[in-house]
Amino acid sequence: MKQIEVQILQQSYLLACPEGQESRLLEAVERVDTAMTRIRDAGKVRARERIAVLAALNLAFEIADREAADLAATAQRRNAPAPAAPQDLDTPAAADEQRIQQLLLRLDEALDSQGQLL
Repeated sequence: MKQIEVQILQQSYLLACPEGQESRLLEAVERVDTAMTRIRDAGKVRARERIAVLAALNLAFEIADREAADLAATAQRRNAPAPAAPQDLDTPAAADEQRIQQLLLRLDEALDSQGQLL
């Protein structure tokens, strides 16, 4: 396993990286650094931990949106309708949304009791 030193939000990190995966790791670091920099530069959040949590959530939502778009495209190619939007908590997506809201509340309590995370 190789180690690579990277900079995220002007702070150095030494990361382990499998051989041959350096470019993928550097792309991921660039995405995280860009996401965190945008949040910091917006001026609303200053604490590095809160910036990191918000960036992680934003990236996770981007991934979920991409996966949903891929699923819809696959369904359309098969001439089948895309899955309907969840209407109640019995569906997995609605349950995930509820878990995200609960997680945000817990993160708020853990990081800072002065306001909402989002």
